[in-house]
Amino acid sequence: MFDTLSDRLAATFKNLRGKGRLSEADIDATAREIRIALLEADVALPVVRAFIKQVKERALGAEVSKALNPAQQVVKIVNEELVGILGGETRRLRFAKNPPTVIMLAGLQGAGKTTLAGKLGRWLKQQGHTPLLVACDLQRPNAVNQLSVVAERAEVAVFAPEPGNGVGDPVKVAQDSVAFARDKQHDVVVVDTAGRLGIDEELMRQAADIRDAVSPDEILFVVDAMIGQDAVSTAEAFRDGVGFDGVVLSKLDGDARGGAALSIAQVTGRQIMFASNGEKLDEFDAFHPDRMASRILGMGDVLSLIEQAERTFSQQEAEKLASKLAKGPKEFTLDDFLSQMEQVRKMGSISKLLGMMPGMGQMRDQINNLDEREVDRTAAIIKSMTPAERDDPKIINGSRRARIAKGSGVDVSAVKSLVERFFEARKMMSKMAQGGGVPGMPGIPGMGGPGAGKRKGKQQKKAKGRRRSGNPMKRQAEAESGGRSQESDTFGIPGAGQDPGNFELPKEFRDILPPK
Repeated sequence: MFDTLSDRLAATFKNLRGKGRLSEADIDATAREIRIALLEADVALPVVRAFIKQVKERALGAEVSKALNPAQQVVKIVNEELVGILGGETRRLRFAKNPPTVIMLAGLQGAGKTTLAGKLGRWLKQQGHTPLLVACDLQRPNAVNQLSVVAERAEVAVFAPEPGNGVGDPVKVAQDSVAFARDKQHDVVVVDTAGRLGIDEELMRQAADIRDAVSPDEILFVVDAMIGQDAVSTAEAFRDGVGFDGVVLSKLDGDARGGAALSIAQVTGRQIMFASNGEKLDEFDAFHPDRMASRILGMGDVLSLIEQAERTFSQQEAEKLASKLAKGPKEFTLDDFLSQMEQVRKMGSISKLLGMMPGMGQMRDQINNLDEREVDRTAAIIKSMTPAERDDPKIINGSRRARIAKGSGVDVSAVKSLVERFFEARKMMSKMAQGGGVPGMPGIPGMGGPGAGKRKGKQQKKAKGRRRSGNPMKRQAEAESGGRSQESDTFGIPGAGQDPGNFELPKEFRDILPPK
């Protein structure tokens, strides 16, 4: 959703790179570009004005003028101000001292309240709660049936005494659900209310009646992030008519410009608490303003990636794999490779996982064109092998490759390519386990590994015998870069230069991405 905004901001900051000092004209030009980028993203005009004013005031102050790297300081200021307009700190749910906690969902029809009720129920269950979904949308056709289906998929309980389709009293259903939850020991009640195509008196009255009947601990306003400026005006109408405590953004995976997300917290004074970024029930999580700002600025979201990995990967399996790799690369088999691949797949879309990594914005087209079915094809190839072939792929000869290819429905070349990639991956993982770093990338200081001491000695000898160039300009350039070739970047990666856009992933990672 924020791709266009991210690209514009990245281009703006690129113009600042390499400047040792920023003039007032530089800051004015940068502020103008940021203003245009925000307006194009459909951010509300009052929010844009306040944001630009704050950024300019700070950029013209001492924190930039006295900074060693003014350009990075401007990026830091923009990041902090983005966090501010997105709500500042992460807002958590308030739970009642005496259960059940009642959470009421409000919003327009089509915002995704019913699906979100299932996502929220599943998320609460993962947090150790016993949620109950309540069907109070008795107007929309099949809304009750839809909530029952969603609850079943989320493996949570549902309270739906009325058939809906215009039949039943939603206020009485809401009241009865609280008593039912106490009786059945559900500690959280999620009330799904009816919506309308637009703001009207009947919608507000019904929502207010349900609110008064159950006295919810949290009222969450569900807003479709794709409707742009209308999201802000609708949120203001609900805030004044019914009142709400937090915002839930749905459909963040859409192709809209994302201005609603950047405007709604600032305009309404209510924080965004949750974000839904897909149709699957697990594509839902708490909203973190700092992480969203980091994504918008192309710096990735490593913390969310780690949290997803921790939820998915088994600690016992990880320790078992680590001990295998420590014994030697031959201990790592295709069965282990398949197991790791399946666990990564459980984390969600590989495209989204790669998008959370810093610097991947420059490879967005390749990531978006990534064929997710390639993982399934790889799994099919491995499952078509015998146990002996999985343990020792070296025994896979021409006839075995033909049999495996036929069994998995792929070409023989695909089987050969998989085996070759497996050997490369095994070599890489073994080297990482022994502290040698990733092939094609510099070693990490302080990490050991076979022959580390010998390499260090050789490097010291080589350093002592380094010869100076006879070219005065080249000699001066070497002196300024600390003796390194100018073709290396800050981390000593050959050929990368100072532009991170020139950095190339190791071959093992490039293999899963489509060609440019």
